Parts: sequence; structure tokens; C-alpha cells
Amino acid sequence: MYAHGQTVIGLMERLAPKRYAVEGDKIGLQLGTLQKEIRKVLVALDVTDAVVEEAIALGADLIIAHHAIIFRPLAKLDTSTPAGQLYEKLIKHDIAVYISHTNLDVAAPGINEWMAELLELEGRESLEDVYTEDLYKLVVFVPEDHQEQVREAIWRAGGGAIGEYSCCSFNSEGTGTFLPGAGTQPHIGTQGRLEQVREVKIETIVAGQLKRRVVQAMIKSHPYEEVAYDLYLLDQKGPSLGLGRVGRLPAPTTLGELAERVKQAFEVPAVRIVGDPSAEVSKVAVLGGSGGRYVRHALFKGADVLVTGDIDYHTAHDALADGLFLIDPGHNIEKLMKPRVAEWLAARLAEQKSATEVVASAIDTEIFRFL
Repeated sequence: MYAHGQTVIGLMERLAPKRYAVEGDKIGLQLGTLQKEIRKVLVALDVTDAVVEEAIALGADLIIAHHAIIFRPLAKLDTSTPAGQLYEKLIKHDIAVYISHTNLDVAAPGINEWMAELLELEGRESLEDVYTEDLYKLVVFVPEDHQEQVREAIWRAGGGAIGEYSCCSFNSEGTGTFLPGAGTQPHIGTQGRLEQVREVKIETIVAGQLKRRVVQAMIKSHPYEEVAYDLYLLDQKGPSLGLGRVGRLPAPTTLGELAERVKQAFEVPAVRIVGDPSAEVSKVAVLGGSGGRYVRHALFKGADVLVTGDIDYHTAHDALADGLFLIDPGHNIEKLMKPRVAEWLAARLAEQKSATEVVASAIDTEIFRFL
């Protein structure tokens, strides 16, 4: 059985939730419809004419790409232009296009995390935080003999996690009172008579993204017809995620040696470097795509070198003057997302016993050539 389009995207958004995206980023469904069965998904970095031809040849119903095909509102759809012809071809072959851009950059796992892993960076943190998880306090009152099943339902749904600790709660005993009215079917007590019940107040913590699921699981496991609970937004914040990563190499190396490692890790024929190749480096910042505006962030985090694409001449001069080395392997290194996203999504679909296939694009969309 093939997965529905909304199901496929629901899984993709588990990997790279939309809330992680930088404000104004062009993400989500950009062309076509998800209201259909998806037999095959093609994962691509860019949606070029060659990639669309590949999708047609494979029989793909959906392309999940990193770079948007529509950057600004369309005033018209002129099919005599290259862009118009691309859109026309996608529509005629009923191929939907879904974009996961800065949300996939920020996600862990995601593009920047994968870059850091390939360079074996340790003690990683973001270059710039863009998303911080809200935390909530969940308080629920449960009869004593049902406290364990309610707690476990909350924990199974993801509640009660603080850092690397799970199943966290505080439990206090007391007396609950209630008077069942007409039309009620109380689990304990009788209509029209005030009841006093020994109850446990369970207090735990819930991440904002999980609160709906946790509350639903709690209510489903609770014996009462009307569940008494409170949910408070906390000043305390959860984990932060952001663009780029910075961490330390397992051992210091030279800028030149690191450049060779970057070439091998990201499968590029050449890199541009700024700085003395014999200089020692140990703390490295990485950022997929165009990272020139993150020079200050890398310096603030104490990085010796920033690995990113599309560095311009003046930014390079300024970075070196401030003591930051640069390695520019190009924007296209983000191609590393293709096999990793395809593998992750295929595994999630397999867990659902879906027949939908996921394929990583084999098309090289690197626009620059080295002579």
C-alpha cells in the first residue's frame, strides 16, 4: 500500500519541522498537490530540468528538495520562459515539489549536523540559535490506584524529559472533592452526592512540540469522565537549535590538512582557502550554503576556521584581518542531504509498512566547473 502525500510530508516534517525555519524562508509545498498516493519520492538538492527529467523517468510523484523553485510571488506563468517550462513539465506529469530549506539546516540530524559529523567535530553547538523549545508544566489529579498508568502514558508520549533524564515527575497525595451532576457517569461516586477521593497530583514537564500528544495520552489513560489538569507555560526554556555548527577537531591539524579533509568528506575536487596553509587549527565552524555573513558568529564562538560556501572577496579580507581562516568548498556541498534524507524517510515509511519508494537524485547540480 502506498503512502498518502500528507503522510509522507508528515514524516518529513518530523525530521525538519517547519517551526525550525528562518522567518520568511520559502519552504513547504511549492507546486502540485499532496492529495494523492505517492508511489515514489525523489530527494534532490535543486529542482533543475535534468532533475525533473530524472523524476519523470523514475515515475516519481513527489520531489523533496532543499532549494526553492519559487522565490517570490509570480505575476504570471509564462511557459515560454525556462522557469515557466519547468513548472509546466512538473504540472503535466503531476509531480509535486516540496521544499525543506533552513528547517533542514537547523534540524539535528540535518545538513549542518551532518557536515560537523563528517569532520568529526566534538562538543558541537550552533553558530546562531534560531529556535528554542518552549517548556510546559503539566499538572494532573489522578485517583491513587490509577497513578502509575497515567504517569506511564505521559512518559510514553514524550512527557517528563529534562535534558538526558526521562520519566521525571513529582507526586503528592491529597484529597479531591467533586459532586457529579445530572447526566454524568462518574468512575467514582454517585450523581448528586459530594465525593471525597484520595488522589495524587502528578507534576511533570512537557516540550511544546509534544504537549498536544502528551495531553491526549494522559486523558485517554485517565479513569475520570472529566479530567482535572493544568498546563502552564514556563519561563524555563528547552534545548536550542540553530544555523551552523562549531566544535573541536579530535586533534589539532593544519589549515592545509583540514582543507584536504574537507575535499574528501564533501566530495569536491577543489576548495578555496583563506589563511596560511601551515597554520594550526583546532576549533572549526561549519555552515552549509552561503555563510559569509556568519564570520562574526564564528569569531564570537572562538573558531579558528569557518567552512562554508560563496565567500566573497571583501568578506575574505575582513575575516583574515580579524584572525579567522576560511575554507570555501562551494554551495553545492549541501548535496550530502540527498542520500541521508532519502535513507531517513525510507526507514520511516518502512516502519509503516508502506510500499512507497524513496530515491536520492543522481543528478549533479553543481553549476561551477574547475579547469
